[in-house]
Amino acid sequence: MRILVANVNTTQSMTDSIAAQAQQAALADTEIVGLTPRFGADSCEGNFESYLAAIAVMDAVVNYQGPFDAVIQAGYGEHGREGLQELLDVPVVDITEAAASTAMFLGYKYSVITTLDRAVPLIEDRLKLAGLDARCASVRASGMAVLELEEDPERAVEAIIEQALLAVRDDKAEVIVLGCGGMAGLDEEIRKRAGVPVVDGVAAAVTIAESLVRLRLSTSKVRTYATPRPKTVIGWPITAAEVPAAP
Repeated sequence: MRILVANVNTTQSMTDSIAAQAQQAALADTEIVGLTPRFGADSCEGNFESYLAAIAVMDAVVNYQGPFDAVIQAGYGEHGREGLQELLDVPVVDITEAAASTAMFLGYKYSVITTLDRAVPLIEDRLKLAGLDARCASVRASGMAVLELEEDPERAVEAIIEQALLAVRDDKAEVIVLGCGGMAGLDEEIRKRAGVPVVDGVAAAVTIAESLVRLRLSTSKVRTYATPRPKTVIGWPITAAEVPAAP
């Protein structure tokens, strides 16, 4: 089984870290391939960058040379998952939905700890759109920018733990979700300090993607995520020839 894990930003070192965490969570016979968009922002922390990343990730996946069995969009609260589901006939898993749905198996309420405060509304909207907001106790910002997670991981862990403890105490959260792909691999230390289950969205997405492939299930194509109708596409990185024709 081969799973493409698409970073939503253009920072190669973050792609490498996300892919390494994904491979660690994967089964022995699963191959993880990390994809870095060829254009876009070096980090995604707002609507402009998120919409740009949606196109960039679709471009990276469609232009991947070789077979694959599933795709993971490794950006928490980012746009674009729906477009991938229209373009592909393999399972597409977003780490936002994967982490939140996994957390709901582990406790009554979960809280998301993300990066900057400006990302909070985006995440709240994506959870609401996915129907996962009813059991979300809160979305809290650590105050750490995305790239700072790599530059100063010790400080990042402390900032995330501080908010996690507040979420458990004040918001009555029973599970913590890491709200950024760049936080992949930080779950173990945070779990020890916070004393509650901590869900890493990348690891959760890998296990869900593997399960869907093994169950031979993929996105329904009868309506919402039907293959795009053939059209002339001008000036978009994904050319008209690359958009699959409707069956």
